[in-house]
Amino acid sequence: MNLRDLNKITSTLGTTKKMPVLFLGHGSPMNAIEENEFIASFRQLGKELVKPHAILCVSAHWETQGTFVTAMQNPLTIHDFGGFPQALFDVQYPAPGSPELAKETKRIITKTKVELDDKWGLDHGAWSVIKHLYPNANIPVIQMSIDYSKPPQYHYELAKELASLRQKGVLIIGSGNMVHNLRLVAWNKLNDAFAFDWAIEANEKMKQYILEDNHKNLIHFKNEGKAFDLAIPTPEHYLPLIYTLALKEKNETVSIFNDKPVGGSLTMTSIKIDCD
Repeated sequence: MNLRDLNKITSTLGTTKKMPVLFLGHGSPMNAIEENEFIASFRQLGKELVKPHAILCVSAHWETQGTFVTAMQNPLTIHDFGGFPQALFDVQYPAPGSPELAKETKRIITKTKVELDDKWGLDHGAWSVIKHLYPNANIPVIQMSIDYSKPPQYHYELAKELASLRQKGVLIIGSGNMVHNLRLVAWNKLNDAFAFDWAIEANEKMKQYILEDNHKNLIHFKNEGKAFDLAIPTPEHYLPLIYTLALKEKNETVSIFNDKPVGGSLTMTSIKIDCD
């Protein structure tokens, strides 16, 4: 990267008041088109937030070997699911990308080599929630992938290198679910605020650790017992939470919202980290 490119990135992003950081429980792809309390909460959050210059999203649904950021000008809306109504496949979220932010993200990360990607786009972990925050699709969005070969501590340390983006008007969003076990979903209670005992236990303990800033126990979740084993059978929906928490600074507060279970083995629990 030459000096001209770096100056272009800096002038495009600018310097702003520090942006908050979000972890959004995205749940079913149907949340993209259904009306419920979770969506109403996302919409209200979008009205309350300072309008960002751009969004960087770490979604549970982009796992790679290595670390990538989307760098195209016009990312595709990816319908990475099956068995849903045609109305869901018809949804488009034509937010622009930001090659400038992608290059800046690549520049500030030193822990690993970051590759610029021109093939992925926006998967449903990103667009199904961001569309409710910013329905006009007028905020540039990039995604950063999750390297599935790396442990949680690695992701926590990598996420910390994104901190400077918060001062440049970038809203960083982790999108997943704190409790996410599709094999054990009670499909007959998918629309009910129902949770198995182990899901309640894990979710409550996670919230306790979050509010205590006990990130160590959250990073080493495999040491937390049976309830955590059932809540996190695979890590991809949980790791976006680790990215969000890594960006919390000592003077910042955490607020918890959408704190309800669905289908017994999923929670929609979401968090906002802010300096206010």
